[in-house]
Amino acid sequence: MNVKENMTIAIEPELQAKAAALFEELGLDLSTATGLFFRQALVCRGLPFAVTLDEPNEETQEAIREVQQMKENPALGKTYTDVDEMMRELLA
Repeated sequence: MNVKENMTIAIEPELQAKAAALFEELGLDLSTATGLFFRQALVCRGLPFAVTLDEPNEETQEAIREVQQMKENPALGKTYTDVDEMMRELLA
């Protein structure tokens, strides 16, 4: 006999609605999708997806700093009003 227990979780209504709509497209309900998550976590012996901090790498951080400097001092960069001209210079 396949006995199931009820579980209550707290989740934002908008997140629940979006997830339910996605799972419905996949032919699942929230209960089945949650069960799949737990089963996959057991198979993986952890979360079934990578959990990482979303931090840009050093090259991207440097580009962000460069753009911030150019915003503070527009003379550091060149502006274009013509995309074709910009592309010609970039490809030259």
